[in-house]
Amino acid sequence: MAEDPPPMTDSQDSGERRLKALGYKQELRRKLSLFKIVAVAFSTIGLYTGITPLYGFGLLNGGAVGVVWGWLVVCFFMSFVALAMAEICSSYPTTGSLYFWAAHLAGPAWGPFAAWLTAWLEAVGLTVSVGAQSFCAAKTVQTLILLLTGTHKHGGYLAPKPIFLAIYVALILVWACINTLSIEAIAYMDVVGVWLQVVAGAAIVAALPLVAVTRQSAAFVFGNFETHADVTGVQSPAYSLALSLLMSQFSVYGFDAAAYLTEETERADVNGPMAILLSLGSISVFGWMYILALTFSIQGDPARLFSPDNETAGAFAPAQIYYDVFQGRFGSAAGAYVILCVILLSFFFCGASILTSASRVVYAFSRDGGLPGSRYWRQIHPRLQSPVHAVWLCAFIAILVGVPVLKLDALFTAITSISTVGWVGGYAVPIFFRLIQPSSKFERGPFHLGSFSRPVCFLAFSWICYTCTVFLLPTSFPVRVANLNYAPIALSFVVAFFMVWWIMDARRWFRGPIRVEGLEPLLRTSEPG
Repeated sequence: MAEDPPPMTDSQDSGERRLKALGYKQELRRKLSLFKIVAVAFSTIGLYTGITPLYGFGLLNGGAVGVVWGWLVVCFFMSFVALAMAEICSSYPTTGSLYFWAAHLAGPAWGPFAAWLTAWLEAVGLTVSVGAQSFCAAKTVQTLILLLTGTHKHGGYLAPKPIFLAIYVALILVWACINTLSIEAIAYMDVVGVWLQVVAGAAIVAALPLVAVTRQSAAFVFGNFETHADVTGVQSPAYSLALSLLMSQFSVYGFDAAAYLTEETERADVNGPMAILLSLGSISVFGWMYILALTFSIQGDPARLFSPDNETAGAFAPAQIYYDVFQGRFGSAAGAYVILCVILLSFFFCGASILTSASRVVYAFSRDGGLPGSRYWRQIHPRLQSPVHAVWLCAFIAILVGVPVLKLDALFTAITSISTVGWVGGYAVPIFFRLIQPSSKFERGPFHLGSFSRPVCFLAFSWICYTCTVFLLPTSFPVRVANLNYAPIALSFVVAFFMVWWIMDARRWFRGPIRVEGLEPLLRTSEPG
Protein backbone atom coordinates (compact mmCIF):
# COMPACT_ATOMS: atom_id res chain seq x y z
CA MET A 1 0.00 0.00 0.00
CA ALA A 2 1.21 3.47 -0.84
CA GLU A 3 1.52 5.93 1.98
CA ASP A 4 -0.92 8.79 2.15
CA PRO A 5 0.38 12.23 1.13
CA PRO A 6 2.09 14.14 3.94
CA PRO A 7 -0.14 16.40 6.04
CA MET A 8 -0.34 20.12 5.39
CA THR A 9 2.22 22.04 7.38
CA ASP A 10 1.24 25.57 6.39
CA SER A 11 -1.84 27.63 5.65
CA GLN A 12 -1.62 27.21 1.89
CA ASP A 13 -4.64 25.63 0.19
CA SER A 14 -3.98 21.91 -0.46
CA GLY A 15 -5.14 22.17 -4.06
CA GLU A 16 -2.79 25.08 -4.77
CA ARG A 17 0.04 23.21 -3.07
CA ARG A 18 -0.47 20.19 -5.33
CA LEU A 19 -0.68 22.46 -8.37
CA LYS A 20 2.74 23.95 -7.56
CA ALA A 21 4.15 20.50 -6.96
CA LEU A 22 3.12 19.60 -10.50
CA GLY A 23 4.96 22.60 -11.90
CA TYR A 24 2.20 25.17 -12.38
CA LYS A 25 1.64 28.49 -10.67
CA GLN A 26 -1.75 29.66 -9.46
CA GLU A 27 -3.25 32.06 -12.03
CA LEU A 28 -7.02 31.56 -11.74
CA ARG A 29 -9.04 32.73 -8.77
CA ARG A 30 -9.53 29.87 -6.27
CA LYS A 31 -12.94 30.67 -4.78
CA LEU A 32 -15.27 27.74 -5.50
CA SER A 33 -16.56 25.56 -2.66
CA LEU A 34 -17.57 21.89 -2.88
CA PHE A 35 -21.25 22.80 -3.20
CA LYS A 36 -20.56 25.25 -6.02
CA ILE A 37 -18.57 22.81 -8.14
CA VAL A 38 -21.17 20.10 -7.51
CA ALA A 39 -23.67 22.65 -8.81
CA VAL A 40 -21.57 23.25 -11.93
CA ALA A 41 -21.19 19.50 -12.56
CA PHE A 42 -24.89 18.84 -11.86
CA SER A 43 -25.86 21.59 -14.30
CA THR A 44 -23.47 20.24 -16.92
CA ILE A 45 -25.00 16.76 -16.73
CA GLY A 46 -28.50 18.22 -16.43
CA LEU A 47 -31.51 16.48 -14.97
CA TYR A 48 -33.53 16.84 -18.16
CA THR A 49 -31.02 17.70 -20.85
CA GLY A 50 -30.23 14.16 -21.96
CA ILE A 51 -33.40 12.32 -21.04
CA THR A 52 -35.94 14.75 -22.50
CA PRO A 53 -34.68 15.06 -26.11
CA LEU A 54 -33.91 11.34 -26.51
CA TYR A 55 -36.69 9.77 -24.42
CA GLY A 56 -38.84 9.22 -27.51
CA PHE A 57 -35.89 7.68 -29.37
CA GLY A 58 -35.24 5.26 -26.50
CA LEU A 59 -38.92 4.31 -26.21
CA LEU A 60 -39.19 3.80 -29.95
CA ASN A 61 -36.24 1.39 -30.02
CA GLY A 62 -36.56 -0.60 -26.82
CA GLY A 63 -39.89 0.27 -25.26
CA ALA A 64 -40.13 0.92 -21.54
CA VAL A 65 -37.46 -1.69 -20.81
CA GLY A 66 -34.92 0.26 -22.87
CA VAL A 67 -35.45 3.55 -21.01
CA VAL A 68 -36.24 2.32 -17.49
CA TRP A 69 -33.79 -0.55 -17.03
CA GLY A 70 -31.32 0.89 -19.54
CA TRP A 71 -30.85 3.91 -17.27
CA LEU A 72 -29.79 1.72 -14.35
CA VAL A 73 -27.41 -0.32 -16.51
CA VAL A 74 -25.70 2.79 -17.87
CA CYS A 75 -25.47 4.46 -14.45
CA PHE A 76 -23.92 1.29 -13.00
CA PHE A 77 -21.12 1.18 -15.56
CA MET A 78 -20.60 4.94 -15.56
CA SER A 79 -19.98 4.73 -11.81
CA PHE A 80 -16.73 2.89 -12.60
CA VAL A 81 -15.76 5.71 -14.97
CA ALA A 82 -16.50 8.28 -12.26
CA LEU A 83 -14.49 6.38 -9.64
CA ALA A 84 -11.48 6.08 -11.95
CA MET A 85 -11.61 9.78 -12.80
CA ALA A 86 -12.09 10.81 -9.16
CA GLU A 87 -8.92 8.97 -8.17
CA ILE A 88 -6.91 10.64 -10.91
CA CYS A 89 -8.45 14.05 -10.16
CA SER A 90 -7.29 13.79 -6.56
CA SER A 91 -3.70 13.34 -7.76
CA TYR A 92 -3.78 15.95 -10.55
CA PRO A 93 -6.19 18.79 -9.58
CA THR A 94 -5.52 21.02 -12.60
CA THR A 95 -7.53 22.97 -15.16
CA GLY A 96 -7.65 21.02 -18.38
CA SER A 97 -7.88 17.90 -16.19
CA LEU A 98 -8.07 14.97 -18.62
CA TYR A 99 -5.45 16.48 -20.92
CA PHE A 100 -3.05 17.01 -18.05
CA TRP A 101 -3.82 13.59 -16.55
CA ALA A 102 -3.12 11.80 -19.83
CA ALA A 103 0.28 13.48 -20.22
CA HIS A 104 1.54 12.58 -16.76
CA LEU A 105 0.09 9.08 -16.62
CA ALA A 106 1.52 8.16 -20.03
CA GLY A 107 5.06 9.15 -19.03
CA PRO A 108 7.81 10.93 -21.00
CA ALA A 109 7.69 8.64 -24.04
CA TRP A 110 3.95 8.69 -24.74
CA GLY A 111 2.91 11.71 -22.68
CA PRO A 112 2.97 14.35 -25.45
CA PHE A 113 0.93 12.18 -27.83
CA ALA A 114 -1.54 11.19 -25.08
CA ALA A 115 -1.99 14.85 -24.15
CA TRP A 116 -2.43 15.86 -27.79
CA LEU A 117 -5.05 13.16 -28.44
CA THR A 118 -6.98 13.85 -25.24
CA ALA A 119 -7.00 17.62 -25.66
CA TRP A 120 -8.38 17.43 -29.18
CA LEU A 121 -11.05 14.89 -28.24
CA GLU A 122 -12.08 17.02 -25.26
CA ALA A 123 -12.10 20.26 -27.24
CA VAL A 124 -14.19 18.76 -30.05
CA GLY A 125 -16.57 16.90 -27.74
CA LEU A 126 -17.21 19.81 -25.39
CA THR A 127 -17.58 22.45 -28.10
CA VAL A 128 -20.02 20.33 -30.10
CA SER A 129 -21.88 19.58 -26.86
CA VAL A 130 -22.57 23.30 -26.54
CA GLY A 131 -24.26 23.03 -29.93
CA ALA A 132 -26.19 19.93 -28.84
CA GLN A 133 -27.61 21.74 -25.80
CA SER A 134 -28.52 24.78 -27.87
CA PHE A 135 -30.24 22.53 -30.42
CA CYS A 136 -32.33 20.89 -27.66
CA ALA A 137 -33.19 24.26 -26.10
CA ALA A 138 -34.21 25.65 -29.50
CA LYS A 139 -36.38 22.56 -30.04
CA THR A 140 -38.08 23.22 -26.70
CA VAL A 141 -38.75 26.85 -27.67
CA GLN A 142 -40.11 25.69 -31.03
CA THR A 143 -42.47 23.22 -29.30
CA LEU A 144 -43.64 25.82 -26.78
CA ILE A 145 -44.51 28.22 -29.57
CA LEU A 146 -46.33 25.44 -31.45
CA LEU A 147 -48.47 24.52 -28.43
CA LEU A 148 -49.17 28.11 -27.40
CA THR A 149 -50.37 29.04 -30.89
CA GLY A 150 -52.91 26.21 -31.18
CA THR A 151 -50.91 22.92 -31.43
CA HIS A 152 -50.02 21.11 -34.64
CA LYS A 153 -53.54 19.66 -34.90
CA HIS A 154 -55.14 23.09 -34.86
CA GLY A 155 -52.87 25.14 -37.08
CA GLY A 156 -50.22 26.21 -34.55
CA TYR A 157 -47.02 27.91 -35.70
CA LEU A 158 -44.08 25.55 -36.22
CA ALA A 159 -41.00 27.74 -36.52
CA PRO A 160 -39.17 27.07 -39.84
CA LYS A 161 -35.50 26.20 -40.02
CA PRO A 162 -34.16 29.79 -40.36
CA ILE A 163 -36.06 30.86 -37.22
CA PHE A 164 -34.90 27.71 -35.44
CA LEU A 165 -31.28 28.55 -36.33
CA ALA A 166 -31.74 32.13 -35.08
CA ILE A 167 -32.92 30.81 -31.70
CA TYR A 168 -29.98 28.39 -31.65
CA VAL A 169 -27.45 31.18 -32.29
CA ALA A 170 -29.04 33.57 -29.80
CA LEU A 171 -28.78 31.02 -26.98
CA ILE A 172 -25.07 30.45 -27.59
CA LEU A 173 -24.38 34.18 -27.68
CA VAL A 174 -26.13 34.61 -24.33
CA TRP A 175 -24.09 31.75 -22.86
CA ALA A 176 -20.89 33.34 -24.12
CA CYS A 177 -21.82 36.65 -22.48
CA ILE A 178 -22.51 34.87 -19.19
CA ASN A 179 -19.17 33.05 -19.37
CA THR A 180 -17.40 36.34 -19.97
CA LEU A 181 -18.24 37.18 -16.36
CA SER A 182 -16.15 35.96 -13.45
CA ILE A 183 -16.27 32.31 -12.39
CA GLU A 184 -18.08 33.24 -9.17
CA ALA A 185 -20.99 34.64 -11.19
CA ILE A 186 -21.17 31.44 -13.23
CA ALA A 187 -21.05 29.31 -10.09
CA TYR A 188 -23.83 31.30 -8.41
CA MET A 189 -25.95 30.91 -11.54
CA ASP A 190 -25.38 27.16 -11.44
CA VAL A 191 -26.37 27.04 -7.77
CA VAL A 192 -29.66 28.71 -8.68
CA GLY A 193 -30.00 26.24 -11.55
CA VAL A 194 -29.46 23.24 -9.29
CA TRP A 195 -32.12 24.34 -6.81
CA LEU A 196 -34.51 25.06 -9.66
CA GLN A 197 -33.93 21.65 -11.20
CA VAL A 198 -34.15 19.77 -7.90
CA VAL A 199 -37.27 21.53 -6.59
CA ALA A 200 -39.03 21.71 -9.94
CA GLY A 201 -37.89 18.18 -10.78
CA ALA A 202 -39.37 16.81 -7.57
CA ALA A 203 -42.62 18.63 -8.35
CA ILE A 204 -42.72 17.22 -11.88
CA VAL A 205 -41.95 13.68 -10.74
CA ALA A 206 -44.73 13.86 -8.14
CA ALA A 207 -47.30 15.77 -10.22
CA LEU A 208 -47.25 13.89 -13.54
CA PRO A 209 -48.51 10.50 -12.27
CA LEU A 210 -50.92 12.16 -9.80
CA VAL A 211 -52.48 14.48 -12.38
CA ALA A 212 -52.66 11.82 -15.12
CA VAL A 213 -56.22 10.55 -15.68
CA THR A 214 -54.87 7.09 -16.49
CA ARG A 215 -51.51 5.48 -15.78
CA GLN A 216 -49.58 2.71 -17.44
CA SER A 217 -49.37 -0.55 -15.50
CA ALA A 218 -46.25 -1.66 -13.67
CA ALA A 219 -46.08 -4.59 -16.09
CA PHE A 220 -45.77 -2.12 -18.98
CA VAL A 221 -43.29 0.21 -17.27
CA PHE A 222 -40.93 -2.54 -16.11
CA GLY A 223 -41.57 -5.26 -18.69
CA ASN A 224 -42.58 -3.77 -22.06
CA PHE A 225 -40.02 -4.35 -24.79
CA GLU A 226 -40.86 -3.46 -28.40
CA THR A 227 -38.72 -2.39 -31.31
CA HIS A 228 -41.15 -0.59 -33.67
CA ALA A 229 -39.30 -2.07 -36.61
CA ASP A 230 -41.96 -0.64 -38.94
CA VAL A 231 -40.75 2.86 -38.00
CA THR A 232 -37.01 2.41 -37.40
CA GLY A 233 -36.33 -0.41 -39.85
CA VAL A 234 -34.25 -2.18 -37.17
CA GLN A 235 -35.05 -5.89 -37.26
CA SER A 236 -32.63 -7.16 -34.60
CA PRO A 237 -33.99 -6.92 -31.01
CA ALA A 238 -30.43 -6.84 -29.61
CA TYR A 239 -29.42 -3.99 -31.93
CA SER A 240 -32.61 -2.10 -31.09
CA LEU A 241 -31.98 -2.50 -27.35
CA ALA A 242 -28.42 -1.20 -27.78
CA LEU A 243 -29.80 1.86 -29.55
CA SER A 244 -32.34 2.46 -26.79
CA LEU A 245 -29.48 2.81 -24.29
CA LEU A 246 -28.20 5.84 -26.21
CA MET A 247 -30.66 8.02 -24.30
CA SER A 248 -29.03 7.11 -21.01
CA GLN A 249 -25.49 7.18 -22.40
CA PHE A 250 -26.02 10.69 -23.75
CA SER A 251 -27.43 11.79 -20.38
CA VAL A 252 -24.93 10.34 -17.90
CA TYR A 253 -21.69 12.14 -18.65
CA GLY A 254 -20.37 15.59 -17.92
CA PHE A 255 -19.52 15.01 -14.26
CA ASP A 256 -15.91 15.78 -15.19
CA ALA A 257 -16.94 19.45 -15.30
CA ALA A 258 -15.91 19.57 -11.64
CA ALA A 259 -12.39 18.55 -12.66
CA TYR A 260 -12.08 21.35 -15.23
CA LEU A 261 -12.53 23.91 -12.46
CA THR A 262 -10.12 22.44 -9.92
CA GLU A 263 -7.67 25.35 -10.23
CA GLU A 264 -10.58 27.58 -9.19
CA THR A 265 -11.73 25.29 -6.33
CA GLU A 266 -10.84 25.29 -2.65
CA ARG A 267 -9.08 22.05 -1.55
CA ALA A 268 -9.44 20.73 -5.08
CA ASP A 269 -7.60 17.46 -4.37
CA VAL A 270 -10.50 16.53 -2.04
CA ASN A 271 -13.44 18.54 -3.32
CA GLY A 272 -12.85 17.71 -7.01
CA PRO A 273 -13.25 13.92 -6.58
CA MET A 274 -16.19 14.40 -4.21
CA ALA A 275 -17.97 16.63 -6.74
CA ILE A 276 -17.51 14.04 -9.50
CA LEU A 277 -19.08 11.28 -7.42
CA LEU A 278 -21.84 13.38 -5.82
CA SER A 279 -22.99 14.85 -9.13
CA LEU A 280 -23.20 11.42 -10.81
CA GLY A 281 -24.96 9.87 -7.82
CA SER A 282 -27.58 12.60 -7.58
CA ILE A 283 -28.32 12.65 -11.29
CA SER A 284 -28.63 8.83 -11.33
CA VAL A 285 -31.37 8.91 -8.68
CA PHE A 286 -33.25 11.96 -9.97
CA GLY A 287 -32.97 10.80 -13.56
CA TRP A 288 -34.52 7.40 -12.86
CA MET A 289 -37.39 9.00 -10.94
CA TYR A 290 -38.04 11.33 -13.88
CA ILE A 291 -38.03 8.43 -16.36
CA LEU A 292 -40.48 6.48 -14.20
CA ALA A 293 -42.79 9.49 -13.92
CA LEU A 294 -42.78 9.97 -17.71
CA THR A 295 -43.37 6.30 -18.48
CA PHE A 296 -46.19 5.78 -15.95
CA SER A 297 -47.90 8.95 -17.25
CA ILE A 298 -48.17 7.95 -20.93
CA GLN A 299 -51.83 8.29 -21.89
CA GLY A 300 -53.36 5.56 -24.03
CA ASP A 301 -51.39 3.85 -26.77
CA PRO A 302 -47.66 4.78 -26.53
CA ALA A 303 -47.44 4.64 -30.34
CA ARG A 304 -49.50 7.85 -30.45
CA LEU A 305 -46.50 9.75 -29.08
CA PHE A 306 -44.76 9.33 -32.44
CA SER A 307 -47.69 10.16 -34.72
CA PRO A 308 -47.01 13.13 -37.02
CA ASP A 309 -50.68 14.08 -36.58
CA ASN A 310 -50.55 14.65 -32.80
CA GLU A 311 -50.33 18.03 -31.05
CA THR A 312 -46.49 18.15 -31.12
CA ALA A 313 -46.19 16.77 -34.68
CA GLY A 314 -44.73 13.54 -33.28
CA ALA A 315 -41.34 15.17 -32.77
CA PHE A 316 -41.13 15.59 -28.99
CA ALA A 317 -42.52 12.65 -26.99
CA PRO A 318 -42.10 14.12 -23.45
CA ALA A 319 -43.89 17.32 -24.51
CA GLN A 320 -46.76 15.22 -25.82
CA ILE A 321 -46.93 13.38 -22.48
CA TYR A 322 -47.09 16.68 -20.57
CA TYR A 323 -49.79 17.96 -22.91
CA ASP A 324 -51.92 14.82 -22.70
CA VAL A 325 -51.70 14.66 -18.89
CA PHE A 326 -52.80 18.26 -18.19
CA GLN A 327 -55.22 18.56 -21.07
CA GLY A 328 -56.86 15.31 -20.07
CA ARG A 329 -57.27 16.30 -16.42
CA PHE A 330 -58.03 20.03 -16.60
CA GLY A 331 -59.03 20.68 -20.20
CA SER A 332 -56.06 23.06 -20.32
CA ALA A 333 -52.38 22.43 -21.07
CA ALA A 334 -51.09 25.30 -18.91
CA GLY A 335 -49.23 22.86 -16.65
CA ALA A 336 -47.44 21.45 -19.70
CA TYR A 337 -46.26 24.93 -20.65
CA VAL A 338 -44.83 25.46 -17.17
CA ILE A 339 -42.94 22.16 -17.32
CA LEU A 340 -41.55 22.98 -20.75
CA CYS A 341 -40.29 26.31 -19.36
CA VAL A 342 -38.51 24.43 -16.57
CA ILE A 343 -37.01 22.07 -19.17
CA LEU A 344 -35.88 25.07 -21.20
CA LEU A 345 -34.15 26.57 -18.15
CA SER A 346 -32.42 23.25 -17.56
CA PHE A 347 -31.04 23.30 -21.11
CA PHE A 348 -30.03 26.92 -20.56
CA PHE A 349 -28.03 26.24 -17.39
CA CYS A 350 -26.50 23.09 -18.87
CA GLY A 351 -25.38 24.84 -22.06
CA ALA A 352 -23.78 27.67 -20.10
CA SER A 353 -21.92 25.18 -17.88
CA ILE A 354 -20.66 23.13 -20.82
CA LEU A 355 -19.34 26.29 -22.46
CA THR A 356 -17.48 26.99 -19.20
CA SER A 357 -15.84 23.54 -19.38
CA ALA A 358 -15.05 23.87 -23.09
CA SER A 359 -13.34 27.22 -22.59
CA ARG A 360 -11.20 25.78 -19.76
CA VAL A 361 -10.00 22.96 -21.99
CA VAL A 362 -9.09 25.41 -24.76
CA TYR A 363 -7.36 27.67 -22.21
CA ALA A 364 -5.32 24.79 -20.74
CA PHE A 365 -4.34 23.43 -24.17
CA SER A 366 -3.37 26.92 -25.32
CA ARG A 367 -1.40 27.53 -22.14
CA ASP A 368 0.86 24.74 -23.30
CA GLY A 369 1.03 25.95 -26.90
CA GLY A 370 -1.18 23.22 -28.41
CA LEU A 371 -3.50 25.35 -30.57
CA PRO A 372 -2.91 27.75 -33.44
CA GLY A 373 -2.95 31.23 -31.93
CA SER A 374 -2.32 29.89 -28.43
CA ARG A 375 -0.90 33.20 -27.22
CA TYR A 376 -4.30 34.77 -27.82
CA TRP A 377 -6.59 31.98 -26.56
CA ARG A 378 -4.68 31.55 -23.28
CA GLN A 379 -5.00 35.17 -22.21
CA ILE A 380 -6.75 35.81 -18.89
CA HIS A 381 -8.88 38.92 -18.51
CA PRO A 382 -7.00 41.10 -15.97
CA ARG A 383 -10.09 42.08 -13.98
CA LEU A 384 -12.39 39.08 -14.36
CA GLN A 385 -9.53 36.54 -14.24
CA SER A 386 -11.40 34.45 -16.82
CA PRO A 387 -10.24 33.08 -20.23
CA VAL A 388 -12.57 35.34 -22.22
CA HIS A 389 -10.95 34.73 -25.62
CA ALA A 390 -11.26 30.97 -25.21
CA VAL A 391 -14.95 31.38 -24.31
CA TRP A 392 -15.74 33.23 -27.52
CA LEU A 393 -13.72 30.85 -29.68
CA CYS A 394 -15.78 27.90 -28.40
CA ALA A 395 -19.01 29.86 -28.88
CA PHE A 396 -18.13 30.73 -32.47
CA ILE A 397 -17.34 27.09 -33.36
CA ALA A 398 -20.56 25.90 -31.68
CA ILE A 399 -22.53 28.36 -33.82
CA LEU A 400 -20.90 27.00 -36.99
CA VAL A 401 -21.86 23.47 -35.94
CA GLY A 402 -25.55 24.42 -36.10
CA VAL A 403 -25.57 26.06 -39.52
CA PRO A 404 -26.13 22.77 -41.45
CA VAL A 405 -29.59 22.48 -39.81
CA LEU A 406 -30.83 24.59 -42.73
CA LYS A 407 -30.24 21.65 -45.09
CA LEU A 408 -29.59 18.57 -42.96
CA ASP A 409 -32.49 16.93 -41.09
CA ALA A 410 -30.22 14.40 -39.35
CA LEU A 411 -28.03 17.08 -37.74
CA PHE A 412 -29.16 16.32 -34.18
CA THR A 413 -28.11 12.67 -34.51
CA ALA A 414 -24.71 13.77 -35.77
CA ILE A 415 -23.98 16.37 -33.09
CA THR A 416 -25.14 14.17 -30.20
CA SER A 417 -22.91 11.37 -31.48
CA ILE A 418 -19.88 13.61 -32.06
CA SER A 419 -20.24 15.31 -28.69
CA THR A 420 -20.54 12.00 -26.85
CA VAL A 421 -17.72 10.21 -28.69
CA GLY A 422 -15.40 13.21 -28.34
CA TRP A 423 -16.21 13.99 -24.73
CA VAL A 424 -16.42 10.43 -23.39
CA GLY A 425 -13.60 9.30 -25.70
CA GLY A 426 -11.42 11.87 -23.94
CA TYR A 427 -12.04 9.98 -20.70
CA ALA A 428 -10.56 6.80 -22.18
CA VAL A 429 -7.00 8.04 -22.70
CA PRO A 430 -6.01 8.88 -19.08
CA ILE A 431 -7.96 5.89 -17.75
CA PHE A 432 -6.12 3.58 -20.16
CA PHE A 433 -2.70 4.85 -19.08
CA ARG A 434 -3.71 4.68 -15.42
CA LEU A 435 -4.70 1.06 -16.10
CA ILE A 436 -1.31 0.08 -17.50
CA GLN A 437 0.85 2.30 -15.28
CA PRO A 438 2.77 0.54 -12.49
CA SER A 439 1.41 1.39 -9.05
CA SER A 440 4.87 2.57 -7.96
CA LYS A 441 4.72 5.44 -10.47
CA PHE A 442 1.29 6.74 -9.49
CA GLU A 443 1.35 9.34 -6.74
CA ARG A 444 -1.97 8.98 -4.97
CA GLY A 445 -4.03 11.88 -3.71
CA PRO A 446 -6.30 11.97 -0.67
CA PHE A 447 -8.97 10.02 -2.58
CA HIS A 448 -7.74 6.67 -3.90
CA LEU A 449 -9.09 3.20 -4.73
CA GLY A 450 -6.20 1.14 -3.42
CA SER A 451 -6.11 -2.41 -4.80
CA PHE A 452 -9.42 -1.84 -6.64
CA SER A 453 -7.90 0.79 -8.90
CA ARG A 454 -6.90 -1.48 -11.79
CA PRO A 455 -10.18 -3.50 -11.98
CA VAL A 456 -12.19 -0.28 -11.83
CA CYS A 457 -10.12 1.28 -14.63
CA PHE A 458 -10.50 -1.85 -16.77
CA LEU A 459 -14.30 -1.81 -16.49
CA ALA A 460 -14.39 1.95 -17.08
CA PHE A 461 -12.22 1.75 -20.20
CA SER A 462 -14.22 -1.17 -21.63
CA TRP A 463 -17.51 0.65 -21.14
CA ILE A 464 -16.20 3.81 -22.80
CA CYS A 465 -15.08 1.82 -25.85
CA TYR A 466 -18.53 0.23 -26.09
CA THR A 467 -20.27 3.60 -25.75
CA CYS A 468 -18.20 5.27 -28.46
CA THR A 469 -18.80 2.35 -30.84
CA VAL A 470 -22.59 2.38 -30.45
CA PHE A 471 -22.85 6.13 -31.04
CA LEU A 472 -21.25 5.68 -34.48
CA LEU A 473 -23.78 3.08 -35.66
CA PRO A 474 -26.72 3.79 -38.01
CA THR A 475 -29.92 4.54 -36.08
CA SER A 476 -32.49 3.73 -38.76
CA PHE A 477 -32.75 1.51 -41.83
CA PRO A 478 -32.52 1.41 -44.75
CA VAL A 479 -29.69 3.93 -44.58
CA ARG A 480 -30.25 6.94 -46.83
CA VAL A 481 -28.81 10.43 -47.15
CA ALA A 482 -31.66 11.84 -45.05
CA ASN A 483 -31.21 9.50 -42.06
CA LEU A 484 -27.48 8.76 -42.22
CA ASN A 485 -25.49 9.12 -39.00
CA TYR A 486 -22.88 11.61 -40.21
CA ALA A 487 -20.84 11.41 -37.02
CA PRO A 488 -18.30 8.82 -38.32
CA ILE A 489 -17.65 10.95 -41.40
CA ALA A 490 -17.24 14.20 -39.46
CA LEU A 491 -15.09 12.58 -36.77
CA SER A 492 -12.90 10.92 -39.40
CA PHE A 493 -12.07 14.31 -40.90
CA VAL A 494 -11.33 15.86 -37.51
CA VAL A 495 -9.21 12.95 -36.28
CA ALA A 496 -7.36 12.78 -39.61
CA PHE A 497 -6.61 16.50 -39.32
CA PHE A 498 -5.03 16.45 -35.87
CA MET A 499 -3.29 13.11 -36.42
CA VAL A 500 -1.69 14.27 -39.69
CA TRP A 501 -0.73 17.52 -37.96
CA TRP A 502 0.87 15.48 -35.19
CA ILE A 503 2.85 13.25 -37.57
CA MET A 504 3.94 16.01 -39.92
CA ASP A 505 4.70 18.77 -37.43
CA ALA A 506 3.43 18.81 -33.82
CA ARG A 507 5.40 15.77 -32.63
CA ARG A 508 8.57 17.80 -33.14
CA TRP A 509 7.64 20.62 -30.76
CA PHE A 510 4.63 19.70 -28.63
CA ARG A 511 5.67 18.35 -25.24
CA GLY A 512 2.37 18.39 -23.38
CA PRO A 513 1.81 20.37 -20.18
CA ILE A 514 4.61 22.87 -19.64
CA ARG A 515 6.02 23.29 -16.14
CA VAL A 516 6.61 26.75 -14.73
CA GLU A 517 10.25 27.47 -14.03
CA GLY A 518 11.28 27.98 -10.41
CA LEU A 519 8.62 25.81 -8.78
CA GLU A 520 10.08 22.88 -6.88
CA PRO A 521 8.06 19.71 -6.33
CA LEU A 522 6.49 19.69 -2.86
CA LEU A 523 5.17 16.10 -2.85
CA ARG A 524 7.35 13.02 -2.80
CA THR A 525 6.73 10.01 -5.00
CA SER A 526 4.64 7.33 -3.27
CA GLU A 527 5.99 3.93 -2.40
CA PRO A 528 4.80 0.98 -4.52
CA GLY A 529 1.21 -0.08 -3.76
